[in-house]
Amino acid sequence: MIEKYKSIGLFIDGGYYAKINEALEEKLSLNINVGRLMTFIREKISEIGNSEVSDCHITESHYFRGRYRVNDANSKHLLYSERKFEDSLIENDVIFHYKHLKEVQKGSNVTVIEKGVDVWFALEAYELATIRKFDYVVLITGDADHEMLVKKLKALKIHTVLLTWDVSDNDSTATARLLKDEACSHIEINKLVSSDKELLKSLCKVV
Repeated sequence: MIEKYKSIGLFIDGGYYAKINEALEEKLSLNINVGRLMTFIREKISEIGNSEVSDCHITESHYFRGRYRVNDANSKHLLYSERKFEDSLIENDVIFHYKHLKEVQKGSNVTVIEKGVDVWFALEAYELATIRKFDYVVLITGDADHEMLVKKLKALKIHTVLLTWDVSDNDSTATARLLKDEACSHIEINKLVSSDKELLKSLCKVV
């Protein structure tokens, strides 16, 4: 019975996830439902591994993102939405990891810098994979910088799954080709949704 058990480590690139939500909200007035997404992931892993859904469990899930300091978030009217989203992470046992964002003024333009989050994402995913010995690692990201992370996870003989959702036609949610090619399996939700309209309703909630 124990041999059937499949453990899944889930790692979410928060910047990428936020861009998906922003595109969904702008186009369809929808947001991703975290709990439903996690159920969907278990179902897809069961298909990939030819296992029962009841045998596939997300044993750890982590979310990484840059975040404004409290005074900046308050002045930008972001505190309520941030806290509301964090509540959904907590309800689904997702551990969140934040680093402060920095704003750099260059003339009349302000550039927001998210420094070190991608490195933290990769280091945490690799370290936990070596300790927990996941059967599967699911990465929600489209960033080419994580190509080497996928290679390292595969070297540990862990089936590494890339989950993406290219909602818009611009580059903000586009998935890097190198990352697609390196993953053991690639779940493209946008393609699944295009052929199954009910899937969109099951994964999202109205804003």
